[in-house]
Amino acid sequence: MTTINNKIWSLSFIFVLISNALVFMIFEMLLPTLPLFVTALGGGASQVGLVTGIFMLSAILIRPFAGILATKFDKKILLILGIIIIALSTGAYYLSSSISTLLLVRLIHGAGFGLATTYFATLAAEIIPKDRRGEGIGYFGVGETVAISVGPMIGIMTLELYDFQRLFFGGMAVLFLADIMAIFIKRAPKGKEIDKQVSGKFKLLEKRVLFPALLIFLIGISAGGIMSFFALYAIEREFTQVGLFFLVIAAASFLIRLLSGKLFDVYGPSIILIPGSILSIIGFIILYVAASDIMFLIAALFYGFGFGAIFPAIQTWCMNLVGEHEHEDAMATFFNFFDLGIGGGSFILGLFATVASYQAVYLVASIVYGVVLVIYVVYFVGKGKFNKHYGKSIQGDNQAI
Repeated sequence: MTTINNKIWSLSFIFVLISNALVFMIFEMLLPTLPLFVTALGGGASQVGLVTGIFMLSAILIRPFAGILATKFDKKILLILGIIIIALSTGAYYLSSSISTLLLVRLIHGAGFGLATTYFATLAAEIIPKDRRGEGIGYFGVGETVAISVGPMIGIMTLELYDFQRLFFGGMAVLFLADIMAIFIKRAPKGKEIDKQVSGKFKLLEKRVLFPALLIFLIGISAGGIMSFFALYAIEREFTQVGLFFLVIAAASFLIRLLSGKLFDVYGPSIILIPGSILSIIGFIILYVAASDIMFLIAALFYGFGFGAIFPAIQTWCMNLVGEHEHEDAMATFFNFFDLGIGGGSFILGLFATVASYQAVYLVASIVYGVVLVIYVVYFVGKGKFNKHYGKSIQGDNQAI
């Protein structure tokens, strides 16, 4: 492979990375603020849950159609359309005068988000050289990690300084900027040839990625504990540096991805998933026993290292288990299982919090990661595939090495 073909940091890769990060930033910006808007419209706790749930349901239901749509239209055009839907929906929130209207907008927003996230990942994989895919997807995910950390803070600050109009219309403006960047993404020359190989068959899920998808589902359950309950747990434990906690997670995730992707490309998923799971378990245990600010931040550091390494590794692994013309199906399954994990985790861990305490949430989350570790080791030792080659790009007949 030539040096030119082996380069990750092309202008198109930078555009797809930043555009994806902006979409996620606005999504995260709305997470803590949209419930306040629901309340302003006269809604209660049940309506807040419905607004959150219908978005997730819409995104999950639309993703299996991503592969079929890619046989009819160019992926780049579909990505641009998805971002436009997200942008217009974000602005339309302010025009919603009732919960019913808001739910309709949320349904449309979820469909756009489901499509855009799938095509972002597949276009990024198309641009990245195959033998550096783990490294490239790791860098690609850094934008998401940073966006997830700063998005909620931007949303809260916007409401404190301005109002819902500036929040929603400002978010829409940022999303149009993301769309402009998407327009300048140049697909790899192989892209059109890959599209011609797509079968166009509807797949609710891609069976070949079912095992790593199960792992990301379990990881999503634990992630739901961080996303949904940490702010309340911090109040319970009198920890005031919530923003700094998430900033440490982002910084740790950023640093680990500078190394973990390269290791994945050389050694496969084992060298990432085993240490990553152990680091995450340590982080959750420290969080469970935390009695001081420094312990909370140390927990964030360990969790950030673990989750930051594991998420892009499993994402890349899913892509490597199918042919390049089947990446949409693999990514639809990957994101749907992760979203289901977060949604189910928020519900299940919420029950533990109700019966016991918010502290118990993180003990359960550590146990879930322990299950991930045990399942991974037992499965691969049992199959005789506990080696550096498993998870690397497949060739020809689309069977895993």
